[in-house]
Amino acid sequence: MLIDEYINYVSQVRRYSSRTCELYSDLLREFAGFVGASVDSDILEALIPSVVRSYEVHLLDEKSEDPRTVNLHLSVLSGFCKYLMKDGRLQSNPVRMVSRPKMEKRLPVFYREDSMKEYFERTEHDASEENLALLTGNDKVSKELYSRRLSRLIVSILYSTAIRRSELIGLSIGSVDFSRQVMKVRGKGDKTREIPLVPSLCKEISLYLQSVETMEGHARPASDPLLITPGGAKLYPVFVDRVIKSELGQVGGITGRKSPHVLRHSLATELLNEGTDLNSIKEMLGHSSLAATQVYTHNSIEKLKKVNSIEKLKKVYVNAHPRAKSGGKNGD
Repeated sequence: MLIDEYINYVSQVRRYSSRTCELYSDLLREFAGFVGASVDSDILEALIPSVVRSYEVHLLDEKSEDPRTVNLHLSVLSGFCKYLMKDGRLQSNPVRMVSRPKMEKRLPVFYREDSMKEYFERTEHDASEENLALLTGNDKVSKELYSRRLSRLIVSILYSTAIRRSELIGLSIGSVDFSRQVMKVRGKGDKTREIPLVPSLCKEISLYLQSVETMEGHARPASDPLLITPGGAKLYPVFVDRVIKSELGQVGGITGRKSPHVLRHSLATELLNEGTDLNSIKEMLGHSSLAATQVYTHNSIEKLKKVNSIEKLKKVYVNAHPRAKSGGKNGD
């Protein structure tokens, strides 16, 4: 079926994540269900402006979807149409002839620096070398100590590097270069970037790896996942989300949404507040263009300077990041 063919294309050629491919598949099948398409010819016949407009009205009025969700539906459908046009199976993109619902601009949510400072001070012992000595093997107490250390490190990495949840899960032991104090991250579109690490985070990661060796009873190869659950499995999205909600739920100053992405926004906001230029933040976040990064500021693009090396980015990071100041104190 055309939908399966397209999903295979965005997965194998465009290298979209499995989660994105699953979302695209669900949205396209929802459209197919709306038009009653059971074969490819039905879908092709339905891809006309009037039907797309009817689908938009259906989503807005009958399903009461918000404008942002409706725009997502239309964007996915538009990408599907572009694919069919490229293959000569569709003459034009009907989605372009349909007006999109207007969306309210939403500023990114972020956690205040003092709230994060409170969290790291409260959990400092969980990541300490002294605490590591209490972890003796795969017993109940050791599992609890390991779980606390893992949870703290998940928050530390997300807040200190602003990587995405999927990027965190994809980290391997070899992703961390302790000698250069950088982390190699594979992001969207299979693109890689290097992110500087402050010495305190390097030490926390090193101690964590020692705790895994104690739990597992052996050293692990560089290709193994950097972070694993107390049961020894690779991290997964729901696990990370639960950790963030549990860890930050204990901080009095954090009352809003608790998610890995808000930690990402928090770092970007802190760096910007400290005067970091937008291109440096773009490099760190792994955005493909400045448009995605501009939500954090109203600064003029013409005044921005591009970061061309990891060494310059490391200098910017150390000077601006709240956890990099004063040698990484406040819980590290």
